[in-house]
Amino acid sequence: MSAIEILPGCRAALLLIDVQESFRHMPYWSVADLPAFQAAVSRLEAGCRQRGVPVVHIFHVEKAGPFGRASGHVRPLDWLTGAPDTVFFKHTHNAFTDTGLDLYLRRRGVERLLVAGIRTEQCCETTTRVGADIGYQVDFVSEATLTFPMTHPRSGRVHTPTAIKEHTELVLAGRFARIVDVEECLARLGKSDA
Repeated sequence: MSAIEILPGCRAALLLIDVQESFRHMPYWSVADLPAFQAAVSRLEAGCRQRGVPVVHIFHVEKAGPFGRASGHVRPLDWLTGAPDTVFFKHTHNAFTDTGLDLYLRRRGVERLLVAGIRTEQCCETTTRVGADIGYQVDFVSEATLTFPMTHPRSGRVHTPTAIKEHTELVLAGRFARIVDVEECLARLGKSDA
C-alpha cells in the first residue's frame, strides 16, 4: 500500500508539533502568516476533539535558549488552549526518536497520523517522513503548518513561506503522505458526535 491509500476506519491521532512559545523569541519569528495558521490549527483541533481523535502535543527542547526548559517558553502558544491527551518532548527534528511516541500510538491502535505545527519543512516534514517509514499512514495538513522565510546559504536567494510549503508538499505527496487541508482531513475522519 502506498502512503496515500488511507484505509477507512483507521484510528487516527493529531500530532501538534512545536506549537510553542519558544518560537516567539527567535529572530526569524514573523506574525505574517500567524492568523491563517492559528485559524487552521484551531479548526483542526476542534474537529478532532469532536470526533474523539486524540490530540498529542509535541514540544522541542534544547539545553539552553528559548527552547531550553529553564526559559519557561517550552509551553503551548497562548491561543492553543485545549488540554492535550498527552505531551511528548523531543530533542531531534522528528517526534519519534527517543520520545516514546511510537509506543504510545501503537498501544492505542493508531494507524494514521494527522501532522500539523511549526515548522513546515523541518520538524513537521521530518516527523511525516519518519512516521511513514515506520508504517503509519500520514495526512500532512499543510494549511495547519507554519514556517518563516529562509535565505539560501550559497545563492542568497530568499525563499518565502509559500514556496517552502509548496516544496514540502511536492516532496511528501504520494511518497510519505497525503497532502490535505483542514476540511478534507476532517471529512476523511467522518462525522463528529457534536
